[in-house]
Formats: sequence, structure tokens, C-alpha cells
Amino acid sequence: METVLIEATKCSPYVLLDPIHNSIKIKGTSFPENVTKFYSPVFTWIEDYLEQLEEDKCVITFEIYYFNSSSSKIFLDILDMFDFAVQNGKNIEVFWIYEEDDDDSLEFGNEFKEDLNYLPFHCIPKSE
Repeated sequence: METVLIEATKCSPYVLLDPIHNSIKIKGTSFPENVTKFYSPVFTWIEDYLEQLEEDKCVITFEIYYFNSSSSKIFLDILDMFDFAVQNGKNIEVFWIYEEDDDDSLEFGNEFKEDLNYLPFHCIPKSE
């Protein structure tokens, strides 16, 4: 599998999909004009990646400063994919990184966590 790197713009996040290091990072702001179009290759890559993931642990990091409701739905869909994969034996863990003084981001992370049944999900304050 190929590593995918999508550079951040003013309205879309930095995305790194790295099968070599078994890591996925989404960082920045997320309010692209067409959320479905922006995240479509991410979904495709994740589907392919999960099919080939064996015993290795995959670490997913979200460090989102701002996102709109359409992006929130996409994030939940992505997390649901990983939740299902963990239910089926995959070793995956999520870290939701937030600024210590950003109560909204922490609250969003906790809301995502509540919607999951199997996926280990950790809200972690950003360390400088």
C-alpha cells in the first residue's frame, strides 16, 4: 500500500495515511466545500488498509482545531469503521489531541468516544 499525504489548506486538514508505520493522522481544520469529495480517497484507503492489517497495532491521531457538522459526520463514519474493525479482531487505538484550554474540543472528543463500543479512544491534552 502507498502512503498518502494530503497537505492542509485553510479549510481542509493535513492527512497522513501511513501503512508502513501503521498510523493515520488528521490535523488542522476541516470544513472543505465538498466534504464527501475531500474524504472519499481517505475512506477508500482505510477500507483497503483494514483488509490487509493483521496483528500490527494501528494508531490514529486526530488533532482538529475546528470542524463543521459535515466533517463531524465524516469523522464519526471513520471511527465507526475502526470500531467495527476492532470488534473483528484488529488492534487499533485512537488519540484525540486537544488544547488544554479548549473545552469544546475535549467535549467533541468525549462525544465521539461515547458513540464507540470497542475502539480504544483517548482524549489527550496537547503537550508543548
